[in-house]
Amino acid sequence: MKEERTFDPIWEDIYRRGDHLNRYPWDLVVSFVYCYAPRGKSRSEIRVLEVGCGAGSNLWFAAREGFDVAGVDCSESAIAFARERFASEGLAGDLRVGDFTQLPFESDSFDLAIDRAAITCCGLSAGARAVADVRRVLRPGGDFLFNAYSDHHTSHMSGTPGPDGLTVDINGGTLVGAGQLCFYGRRDIDALFSEGWNVLSVQHTESVEELGDDRSIHAEWRVIAEKVEAR
Repeated sequence: MKEERTFDPIWEDIYRRGDHLNRYPWDLVVSFVYCYAPRGKSRSEIRVLEVGCGAGSNLWFAAREGFDVAGVDCSESAIAFARERFASEGLAGDLRVGDFTQLPFESDSFDLAIDRAAITCCGLSAGARAVADVRRVLRPGGDFLFNAYSDHHTSHMSGTPGPDGLTVDINGGTLVGAGQLCFYGRRDIDALFSEGWNVLSVQHTESVEELGDDRSIHAEWRVIAEKVEAR
C-alpha cells in the first residue's frame, strides 16, 4: 500500500533546486521557545518537535541553544540538507522524513511543538489530523505554536477553491508559487482547538503592502495552545 502524503509535492521540487534553504530561524519561533520552555528543567531535557521543519533553520537554533530537537518533513531533499547542516556543525537532532498526520514519534514525548506555516499546506481534514497527532506526542502541559495563513490573505482571494478547503492556482499576493494552501478563518481555528487544548493566545496579524496602485495583504494566525486532558 502506497504511503499517504498530505503535502504538496511542489515543496520537494523547491527544496531540490536549492530554494527556501533558510539559514536563520523565524523570530516568532525563537520567542515561543524561550517563553514556553518548561522552567526547572535543563535545556538538554526539554524536547522540541517541529512539524514541517524544512531545511531545519528553526531546529538548528534550538539545538545550538542546547535543546533536544526532532523534526519531520515530507521532503526528502529538505531533511537531507538539514541532516548535513547539523552534522557539519556537530549538532544532534532526530530529523525524519514523514507525514504530518502520522508523526513517527511516541506519545507524550515532547515539551514543545512548532508548526511554522507547514500544516497550512494541508487541507482542513488533514490539518485537523495533524494537530490531533501533535497533541498526541506532546506531554500533558506541553505547548504548541500553530502558525497558519488567514482567509484575509490576498493570495486566498486570488486563487481557486480546491478540495478539502484548499486554495489552488494562486496568482496574487505574497504566496504565489507556494502550491496548495489552506487559509483559516476564526471558526476554523476555534474548531481545531475545541477539545483537549487550553488556548493561551490567538493572534491575527496583517501586513499591508501599498506600492503605487497595488495593495496586498499578508495575513496569518499565531496560536499558542497547551495540551490538557480531553473532557
